[in-house]
Amino acid sequence: MHWILYYFFVFSLGLAFGSFINAWVWRTREKMDISWSRSICPKCLHPIAWYDNIPFISFFILRAKCRRCQDKISWQYPIVEVFVALAFLFTAVWHNSSSFLPQLTVVLIRDLIIIILLTFIFLYDLKYREILDRVTILPSVFLIFLALSGVEGFDQTWQSLLFGVLFGAGFFFILYIISRGAWIGGGDIRLGFFMGVVLGWPNILIAFFIAYMLGAMISLVLIALKKKTMKSETAFGAYLAVGTLVSMFFADNILNWYLGLLT
Repeated sequence: MHWILYYFFVFSLGLAFGSFINAWVWRTREKMDISWSRSICPKCLHPIAWYDNIPFISFFILRAKCRRCQDKISWQYPIVEVFVALAFLFTAVWHNSSSFLPQLTVVLIRDLIIIILLTFIFLYDLKYREILDRVTILPSVFLIFLALSGVEGFDQTWQSLLFGVLFGAGFFFILYIISRGAWIGGGDIRLGFFMGVVLGWPNILIAFFIAYMLGAMISLVLIALKKKTMKSETAFGAYLAVGTLVSMFFADNILNWYLGLLT
């Protein structure tokens, strides 16, 4: 019975962090302190009562409108909340698949934090075409420290980490130099560094493959629908975030499947 409560707690925690990420993205753009306690409506800036701020549920109770100003609430809010909740739940099940008693381990907490960061990167780059240093550089330094300090469950070798970082950051740095910043921004370089720390070598290759394939397919669809042109700017950081998230769990399976095709 306790494992049901455990996974319900993880799912609920994901809903709460999904709500937090939505607020974090907006407040960061508006240069507002995220630590300010009360949630506010982005339109009328009126504080939101606790009963109107229940993740996912309040959106439907309010019929997607602010109770005070009646401005529409974006579907982004419940979608992000449910996505993060499901991602948290999946990650918890993934890490406890071989254990009868679910445990909240350091590695699980690490992956949940990475999911939060990747979701923020995805949203912020998708909406504003910008990748912030605060969600790539500082977490990278902390993860490197954990990986090299011998914490149980951090099985990535320093060689894997080093080559992952060199490829992730180096690839974008070369593109930046060649294009003189026209193709790639500094945020992409730092995101590549973060990806190298999270995934290591050779798993980062899978993330890049997924990102480029996904980006190409979506861009072609948007061009066909005349929503974009060949010269339109692309939120490539969002695709890299998706590639990183998928590779965190399935890179080994994808790599083994691909190598199996060659033998």
